[in-house]
Amino acid sequence: MMTKKTTSASSAFLILFLCQMITALEVPLDPILLKELSQPPTITQQSPKDYIVDPRENIVIQCEAKGKPPPSFSWTRNGTHFDIDKDARVTVKPNSGTLVINIMNGGKAEAYEGVYQCTARNERGAAISNNIVIRSSRSPLWTKEKVEPKHVREGDPLVLHCSPPVGLPPPIIFWMDNSFQRLPQNERVSQGLNGDLYFSNVKPEDTREDYICYARFNHTQTIQQKQPISVKVFSTKPLTERRPTLLTPVGSTSNKVELRGNVLLLECIAEGLPTPVIRWIKEGGELPINRTFFENFKKTLKIIEVSEADSGKYKCVARNPLGSTHHTITVTVKAAPYWITAPRNLVLSPGEDGTLICRANGNPKPNISWLTNGVPIAIAPEDPSRKVDGDTIIFSDVQERSSAVYQCNASNEYGYLLANAFVNVLAEPPRILTPANKLYQVIANNPALLDCAFFGSPVPEIEWFKGVKGSILRGDLYVFHDNGTLEIPVAQKDSTGTYTCVARNKLGKVQNEVHLEVKDPTMIIKQPEYKIIQRGGQVSFECTIKHDPTLIPAITWVKDNGELPDDERFIIHKDSLAIMNVTDKDDGTYTCVANTTLDSVSASAVLTVVAATPTPAIIYDRPNPPFDLELTDQLERSIQLSWIPGYDNKSPITNFVIEYEDGMHEPGVWHYQTEVLGTQTTVQLKLSPYVNYSFRVIAVNEIGRSQPSEASEQYLTKAAKPDENPSGVQGIGSEPDNLVIIWEPLKGFQSNGPGLQYKVSWRQKDVGDEWTSVIVANVSKYIVSGTPTFVPYEIKVQALNDLGYAPEPAEVIGHSGEDLPMVAPGNVQVHIVNSTLAKVHWDPVPLKTVRGHLQGYRIYYWKVQSLSKRRRRHVEKKILTFSGNKTHGMLPGLEPYSSYKLNVRVVNGKGEGPASSDKLFKTPEGVPSSPSFLKITNPTLDSLTLEWGLPTHPNGVLIAYTLKFQPINSTHELGPLVEIRIPANETSLILSNLNYSTRYKFYFYAQTSVGAGSQITEEAVTIMDEAMASRQVDIATQGWFIGLMCAVALLILILLIVCFIRRNKGGKYPVKEKEDAHADPEIQPMKEDDGTFGEYSDAEDHKPLKKGSRTPSDRTVKKEDSDDSLVDYGEGVNGQFNEDGSFIGQYSGKKEKEPAEGNESSEAPSPVNAMNSFV
Repeated sequence: MMTKKTTSASSAFLILFLCQMITALEVPLDPILLKELSQPPTITQQSPKDYIVDPRENIVIQCEAKGKPPPSFSWTRNGTHFDIDKDARVTVKPNSGTLVINIMNGGKAEAYEGVYQCTARNERGAAISNNIVIRSSRSPLWTKEKVEPKHVREGDPLVLHCSPPVGLPPPIIFWMDNSFQRLPQNERVSQGLNGDLYFSNVKPEDTREDYICYARFNHTQTIQQKQPISVKVFSTKPLTERRPTLLTPVGSTSNKVELRGNVLLLECIAEGLPTPVIRWIKEGGELPINRTFFENFKKTLKIIEVSEADSGKYKCVARNPLGSTHHTITVTVKAAPYWITAPRNLVLSPGEDGTLICRANGNPKPNISWLTNGVPIAIAPEDPSRKVDGDTIIFSDVQERSSAVYQCNASNEYGYLLANAFVNVLAEPPRILTPANKLYQVIANNPALLDCAFFGSPVPEIEWFKGVKGSILRGDLYVFHDNGTLEIPVAQKDSTGTYTCVARNKLGKVQNEVHLEVKDPTMIIKQPEYKIIQRGGQVSFECTIKHDPTLIPAITWVKDNGELPDDERFIIHKDSLAIMNVTDKDDGTYTCVANTTLDSVSASAVLTVVAATPTPAIIYDRPNPPFDLELTDQLERSIQLSWIPGYDNKSPITNFVIEYEDGMHEPGVWHYQTEVLGTQTTVQLKLSPYVNYSFRVIAVNEIGRSQPSEASEQYLTKAAKPDENPSGVQGIGSEPDNLVIIWEPLKGFQSNGPGLQYKVSWRQKDVGDEWTSVIVANVSKYIVSGTPTFVPYEIKVQALNDLGYAPEPAEVIGHSGEDLPMVAPGNVQVHIVNSTLAKVHWDPVPLKTVRGHLQGYRIYYWKVQSLSKRRRRHVEKKILTFSGNKTHGMLPGLEPYSSYKLNVRVVNGKGEGPASSDKLFKTPEGVPSSPSFLKITNPTLDSLTLEWGLPTHPNGVLIAYTLKFQPINSTHELGPLVEIRIPANETSLILSNLNYSTRYKFYFYAQTSVGAGSQITEEAVTIMDEAMASRQVDIATQGWFIGLMCAVALLILILLIVCFIRRNKGGKYPVKEKEDAHADPEIQPMKEDDGTFGEYSDAEDHKPLKKGSRTPSDRTVKKEDSDDSLVDYGEGVNGQFNEDGSFIGQYSGKKEKEPAEGNESSEAPSPVNAMNSFV
């Protein structure tokens, strides 16, 4: 087994200049270049437009910018200059524009609310930030109110109002009981978008006193609780069923305005008995596929990423068996401004032309306005090189004074967009930033990347040459990247040499040389081999490598992908690894790894250790148990144990195992403590607090373990704080809106004292939240409710007891509950590989829409119809799952010339997402299966009729059938082959001009345009003589003939019975007496030794059927199948019957059979043959 991995030292530099390749007009971040080139300011970081701050922390308003020279910063607040020096609480971070407002020492965040804007300025222009609105987060308490108990009749509707306090931002609402458990919700009971709890109808089990509404304010990490609401349901019989009515919204119509890109939420909650079900429709259209979701038991319609096309009327229908009601919501989608083309920075040289384009859309259409250096362009200093034309500024014949920063503002009543873009006029000759004479080394047959990082204004042109006087490089052997890099896709040894990069513009030319060396790859020419070795033996693995002479290899050995054991038995030589005195632990996979600075290769082999051949030995026994255990030197965390060893039974004691029992927490259960060498009889033991210890000792030799010793006296240690925290801490969600924190609880002795509890803490990752904590006991899990779907959380669980806390626990990352994926894979494409195989491609869904751990993609595919049969069939869907973030998969086992459909779904731990649109595809034609049957009927003297069925699987359009046949003679030899092509629409054929009484073998198959399919074979025989066959058939069908045959059979049977009776009595019957009188020695009808009849002694008259004989498809009988034919009883067929059908010459005694006329291979089928065989 050998693997190879090659890395090129030059490949890392492709990433280094990727930024320049993508945005060629940016000034490269080269330190030397930045010291020399001027650049207008660019805002690199700023706070969000709507910035809600925590009133308990300092306010930090970010404003970072870059430029040359470094920009200075100023701020406005509510449209006027903000003098930072006059407010002692406000400071600016060094070399930055970021404001820090100190409110930790008595300040109030509300005093600094307002609209802030930052300006970054240098001699080349001024860039401005967005308007940053600062507001302080608020989490007010619930207003005190008297909550009256609710008394409700069974079956009536009920609404429990939450009415949370108005906070900033609005709180998350959820209902729980006083045990902090989420109240169950279903189609009957659910929470509305406003936080109220709706009951479509109440049941007796709804009676409880702890309906509690909670409001969670995320910014301040606080949870406010409403007074518990008591509900008592009283029963009345019988219940009166009623048709649905809407609890919310009220009336029959309402209006909703939503902004483009937001999530549209529409809600309908109905009451009724039985509980109504909700259905949503869009009037005059369909709900958008892949963006529509139903929540809250279909009471909420959710459409993500809404656009103007989603405007319209949406109707919810509530229905139960007694009737229905509906509500129509008219949705209007407006749009804050969004970019079509945002302005981009321009780097121009003097005299060049350029444009800044600022295009945005929205509803209503946004207004476009321009500023220069933060000042409206209408009142800014004039510049003859610029002309404003609506959303475009046109620059012509620019000069250095034209450098400035321009701002484009697109705004409507729903928001605004602000973009900075500078125009930097520079006149710079070309510069090459890659170091001169840089050396690149690569392994042969790998890509080589030679860098030529450059800068200039105007943008220089780059050319590459090889050698001192080489010609310009062109052609398919090279790839020229926009950032100046030269790529040699497959470097060979002759690619070694000096390469020259030349950069030129109208201000000058510069060149730089780099050097390329192509090295031979490292190879393992003798690999380690699989070895089987006996325990105690020694083994060696060889590893000989071949490498480029200029590279220095380093050979290392690993075992099972880890380091070799630190054991002197392992000896590493230059080209081998030796293992002495092999043990069972040495069993495994050993890998030789050869590394150079440019590549790496490895090869592995397995070592199997087997038992050594046993030799006769003295039988030893296990040692006797130790005794006389004594505890001394008792301390809080340690104690000394001593003992006296028992007899070793002629096998030295190798070690002692010490076990302990915790009589307080787990009485009767013994645990492993430690073990020591067999020469020791004392040991210092480490102890845990709050454990009632007893100890015992077990002796071990090569034979086995002794019985345990008697237990020592007990020793109780003092209580202390826990030393460790629970292990196995995990955070997983069981529902989309919760986080289940689980852990392995500490065992009793690990508690170190009474009152063991756990402090469970969590916070959402990367959002700057404070830790939320709760202390629990006697449990190993805690459920956090009201979480966002599938977001990461930092989790820790800390143990504590009555004496204090364990050390600070490690944090683990968990995720809140998964939900079904939101979006179906897009751009599903099917590529037909062949008639039974297709490759499916799709675009991966955005990870944020997976809403869970991505497990893979699942393809559902099914056959719609066969294109040849043109009829639909039962749809049997098949499923293929592709693990991981795959974007393609293969569909095997398809039927040729068929129409298929498929769709693709993304799968997470919760299940499948929505299916993509069904994709229809067709497989091409293939070769057909064999015809379903081939029958050969109506045999005549010179013809046969063939009938056949269509192939079960045509796999395409049949274009013809091919029939091949050849005769078979009596010795089973095959004659010449004849081929006939038959039109595809035929199902039968009369084959004429055949030889009479001849067996033929037929080969038959169908064809499509792709080729011939499987063949079906059959055999048949033409008849011998039509006249005779007709006569035979006529005789056989006469009733008198059948009666005659039965009479003859009966008479023969009676004759045989009489003969046997006479023979058993020892007498002679008249025929015998008559024959004895003649005493002719040449005519001896009865043998004296066995008494059989001479007339019937011919063995050929009663031959058994040959093994393996069979009746052909035309039902003819071969001669060898039944030798009792009419020919056997006379000189010819014509002489065997009188006109009345009686025998002629039945007892002629003829022994030699004359050959029949014609072919002897078969006879015409006749009941007479069968009757003669029987008689």
